[in-house]
Amino acid sequence: MNAQLHHLNSTHPQATLLETEQQALAVARDLAARFASTASDRDSERQLPFAEMDALSQSGLLAITVPEEYGGLDVSNTVLAEITAILAQADGSIGQIPQNHFYILEALRVDGSEEQKRYFFGRVLAGDRFGNALSERGTKTVGHYNTRITRDGPGYRINGRKFYSTGVLFADWVTVFALDENDKLVMAFVPKGTEGVDVIDDWDGFGQRTTGSGTTVLNNVYVNADCAVFHHKGFERPTTIGSVGQIIHAGIDLGIARAAFAETLDFVRTKSRPWMDSGVERASDDPLTIARIGQIAIRLEAATATLERAGRKVDAAQVETTEKKVVEATLAVAAAKVLTTEIAIEATNTLFELAGTASVKLDLNLDRHWRNARTHTLHDPVRWKYHVVGNYHLNDVIPPKNGAL
Repeated sequence: MNAQLHHLNSTHPQATLLETEQQALAVARDLAARFASTASDRDSERQLPFAEMDALSQSGLLAITVPEEYGGLDVSNTVLAEITAILAQADGSIGQIPQNHFYILEALRVDGSEEQKRYFFGRVLAGDRFGNALSERGTKTVGHYNTRITRDGPGYRINGRKFYSTGVLFADWVTVFALDENDKLVMAFVPKGTEGVDVIDDWDGFGQRTTGSGTTVLNNVYVNADCAVFHHKGFERPTTIGSVGQIIHAGIDLGIARAAFAETLDFVRTKSRPWMDSGVERASDDPLTIARIGQIAIRLEAATATLERAGRKVDAAQVETTEKKVVEATLAVAAAKVLTTEIAIEATNTLFELAGTASVKLDLNLDRHWRNARTHTLHDPVRWKYHVVGNYHLNDVIPPKNGAL
């Protein structure tokens, strides 16, 4: 890689190299316990999780999808989704921040050159983080872009404005998605601090408040030629780029749902009063409450099982990347995304339904779970997941190839 890049050698401590999936899961649970203890304060005061992201990098968890041939653990997608859920249960924002990081690593695996893979996978193993400068406002659809990458001598220049840049505030690399002169989508790796890159902390959503999903302004930013990956190629043939991105989103929603369910159990057991017509002494003995808890638990189990199955389908498609295998993975991940979206909304609503009026007090901040679920589930609407799955089964229409499937 170009020598200009080597100035970026990480200032953060060398990351741990995880050796097994079981170790990765155990590390995720340990970190989650730490993150959960301060998650409510971070949300209510909008304290950005810089220290927590450093801990996540150092733990080695951000390198778990690096392929074995490049020195990584290359975990199954089932484990990737479960680790995401573990982190998101502790803190929905921290669960979401690495989503684009892992999406970028999959895009690199699929379409990067050997030299790019060796360099950037190596940076990830050292602890580097990739942030996302993808989505824009003011375009015809979310799949259209005004940001441009143009040739400039041996490299490129990028100009544009990104309005949803999840993770960029915490990143070592700003990964910019832009259209070239042929309107083809390019993914460019820009070192944080590069001249012309302005990252603005202006995300003011009512949920996922500490994801750092603000604006990135790109003013004539120079990019080395060997830092550009032709991302459009990943959607001109069957690949698992979209499935990997989507299964992580599903894991985030599942984690938020689990967090809300745990809060519900605790509140009903320790604080809620039984309804006056129930004839019981404790809210936890109310038969209608018990049945509703059972309903949520069963739907959580179904969502978890569907996510696990989808992970196995994505694994199979990565090993044998045929259209048949990729379609199977796409449909399975779409099903998981539907179920996790729906249980995230249902579980966070049920928290207040069963806990009662006392649960809405501001100092409890239980509403963060609903706000996080409502905000995150706006990614890639599930009404189109239903359509894609139905259209395939009814009309044999192959799902579109894009990052939302």
